[in-house]
Amino acid sequence: MLSKIFHIRSLVKGLSWRFVALADTIVVVLFVTCAFESCSLENAVKIGASEFILKFLIFYVHERIWLSVLGKPAHTNREVLHKTISWRIIATLTTFIISGIVLDRFGEIALFIALTELFTKFCLYYIHEKFWLKIPLWKLKQRFFSKKKI
Repeated sequence: MLSKIFHIRSLVKGLSWRFVALADTIVVVLFVTCAFESCSLENAVKIGASEFILKFLIFYVHERIWLSVLGKPAHTNREVLHKTISWRIIATLTTFIISGIVLDRFGEIALFIALTELFTKFCLYYIHEKFWLKIPLWKLKQRFFSKKKI
Protein backbone atom coordinates (compact mmCIF):
# COMPACT_ATOMS: atom_id res chain seq x y z
CA MET A 1 0.00 0.00 0.00
CA LEU A 2 2.74 2.46 0.98
CA SER A 3 4.64 1.50 -2.16
CA LYS A 4 1.65 2.60 -4.28
CA ILE A 5 1.58 5.93 -2.43
CA PHE A 6 5.30 6.42 -3.11
CA HIS A 7 4.77 5.74 -6.83
CA ILE A 8 1.91 8.23 -6.99
CA ARG A 9 3.96 10.71 -4.97
CA SER A 10 6.89 10.30 -7.37
CA LEU A 11 4.67 10.94 -10.39
CA VAL A 12 2.95 14.00 -8.91
CA LYS A 13 6.23 15.33 -7.56
CA GLY A 14 7.83 14.84 -10.98
CA LEU A 15 5.02 16.76 -12.67
CA SER A 16 5.18 19.63 -10.19
CA TRP A 17 8.95 19.86 -10.65
CA ARG A 18 8.67 19.79 -14.44
CA PHE A 19 6.32 22.80 -14.42
CA VAL A 20 8.75 24.77 -12.23
CA ALA A 21 11.65 23.64 -14.40
CA LEU A 22 9.79 24.43 -17.64
CA ALA A 23 9.30 28.05 -16.62
CA ASP A 24 12.94 28.32 -15.57
CA THR A 25 14.19 26.72 -18.80
CA ILE A 26 12.23 29.11 -21.00
CA VAL A 27 13.52 32.14 -19.07
CA VAL A 28 17.12 30.86 -19.08
CA VAL A 29 17.08 30.04 -22.81
CA LEU A 30 15.63 33.46 -23.65
CA PHE A 31 18.18 35.18 -21.41
CA VAL A 32 21.16 33.35 -22.90
CA THR A 33 20.06 33.48 -26.53
CA CYS A 34 19.28 37.18 -26.24
CA ALA A 35 22.72 37.76 -24.72
CA PHE A 36 24.15 36.17 -27.89
CA GLU A 37 21.83 38.34 -30.03
CA SER A 38 19.84 35.39 -31.30
CA CYS A 39 16.64 35.63 -29.22
CA SER A 40 14.15 32.94 -30.02
CA LEU A 41 11.00 32.25 -28.06
CA GLU A 42 10.37 29.35 -30.43
CA ASN A 43 13.68 27.69 -29.50
CA ALA A 44 13.06 28.39 -25.80
CA VAL A 45 9.70 26.63 -26.00
CA LYS A 46 11.16 23.74 -28.04
CA ILE A 47 13.93 23.20 -25.50
CA GLY A 48 11.51 23.57 -22.58
CA ALA A 49 8.95 21.16 -24.08
CA SER A 50 11.63 18.59 -24.97
CA GLU A 51 13.00 18.79 -21.45
CA PHE A 52 9.53 18.55 -19.93
CA ILE A 53 8.88 15.19 -21.56
CA LEU A 54 12.34 13.65 -21.37
CA LYS A 55 13.26 14.88 -17.92
CA PHE A 56 9.90 13.85 -16.48
CA LEU A 57 10.79 10.26 -17.28
CA ILE A 58 14.38 10.67 -16.06
CA PHE A 59 13.16 12.41 -12.88
CA TYR A 60 10.79 9.54 -12.08
CA VAL A 61 13.60 6.98 -12.44
CA HIS A 62 15.93 9.19 -10.36
CA GLU A 63 13.28 9.51 -7.65
CA ARG A 64 12.68 5.73 -7.57
CA ILE A 65 16.43 5.01 -7.34
CA TRP A 66 16.82 7.39 -4.39
CA LEU A 67 13.81 5.82 -2.65
CA SER A 68 15.38 2.37 -3.18
CA VAL A 69 18.79 3.46 -1.93
CA LEU A 70 17.52 5.29 1.15
CA GLY A 71 14.44 3.15 1.75
CA LYS A 72 12.53 6.39 2.38
CA PRO A 73 12.29 9.91 0.95
CA ALA A 74 15.40 12.03 1.48
CA HIS A 75 14.75 13.93 4.72
CA THR A 76 17.97 15.27 6.13
CA ASN A 77 19.67 18.31 4.64
CA ARG A 78 22.60 16.08 3.68
CA GLU A 79 20.37 13.55 1.87
CA VAL A 80 18.50 16.31 0.04
CA LEU A 81 21.79 17.98 -0.93
CA HIS A 82 23.26 14.72 -2.29
CA LYS A 83 20.05 14.01 -4.18
CA THR A 84 20.06 17.56 -5.57
CA ILE A 85 23.68 17.22 -6.75
CA SER A 86 23.05 13.88 -8.45
CA TRP A 87 19.96 15.26 -10.21
CA ARG A 88 21.76 18.41 -11.34
CA ILE A 89 24.57 16.39 -12.95
CA ILE A 90 22.06 14.31 -14.92
CA ALA A 91 19.78 17.25 -15.73
CA THR A 92 22.56 19.66 -16.78
CA LEU A 93 24.02 17.12 -19.18
CA THR A 94 20.54 16.49 -20.59
CA THR A 95 19.96 20.24 -21.01
CA PHE A 96 23.25 20.63 -22.87
CA ILE A 97 22.35 17.80 -25.25
CA ILE A 98 18.78 19.03 -25.87
CA SER A 99 19.96 22.64 -26.36
CA GLY A 100 22.64 21.51 -28.80
CA ILE A 101 20.12 19.49 -30.81
CA VAL A 102 17.44 22.21 -30.90
CA LEU A 103 19.91 25.02 -31.66
CA ASP A 104 21.66 22.75 -34.17
CA ARG A 105 25.07 23.30 -32.61
CA PHE A 106 26.91 22.19 -29.49
CA GLY A 107 28.78 25.41 -28.80
CA GLU A 108 28.86 28.35 -26.46
CA ILE A 109 25.12 28.96 -26.37
CA ALA A 110 24.24 25.37 -25.42
CA LEU A 111 27.00 25.41 -22.81
CA PHE A 112 25.88 28.73 -21.33
CA ILE A 113 22.27 27.53 -21.20
CA ALA A 114 23.33 24.37 -19.35
CA LEU A 115 25.64 26.23 -16.94
CA THR A 116 23.12 28.98 -16.19
CA GLU A 117 20.45 26.38 -15.59
CA LEU A 118 22.85 24.49 -13.33
CA PHE A 119 22.74 27.34 -10.84
CA THR A 120 19.11 28.40 -11.15
CA LYS A 121 17.73 24.88 -11.02
CA PHE A 122 20.09 23.78 -8.23
CA CYS A 123 18.42 26.33 -5.97
CA LEU A 124 14.91 25.67 -7.26
CA TYR A 125 15.28 21.87 -6.97
CA TYR A 126 16.54 22.08 -3.38
CA ILE A 127 13.56 24.29 -2.44
CA HIS A 128 11.20 21.91 -4.28
CA GLU A 129 12.60 18.94 -2.35
CA LYS A 130 12.20 20.72 0.98
CA PHE A 131 8.63 21.72 0.05
CA TRP A 132 7.71 18.11 -0.73
CA LEU A 133 9.02 17.02 2.67
CA LYS A 134 6.23 19.10 4.21
CA ILE A 135 3.55 16.92 2.57
CA PRO A 136 2.55 14.23 5.09
CA LEU A 137 2.29 10.87 3.34
CA TRP A 138 0.28 9.31 6.15
CA LYS A 139 -2.57 11.77 5.45
CA LEU A 140 -2.55 10.79 1.79
CA LYS A 141 -2.68 7.15 2.79
CA GLN A 142 -5.63 7.74 5.12
CA ARG A 143 -7.50 9.86 2.60
CA PHE A 144 -7.10 7.78 -0.54
CA PHE A 145 -6.36 4.25 0.55
CA SER A 146 -8.17 3.63 3.81
CA LYS A 147 -10.81 0.91 3.82
CA LYS A 148 -14.27 2.31 4.27
CA LYS A 149 -16.35 0.75 6.98
CA ILE A 150 -19.90 -0.09 6.05
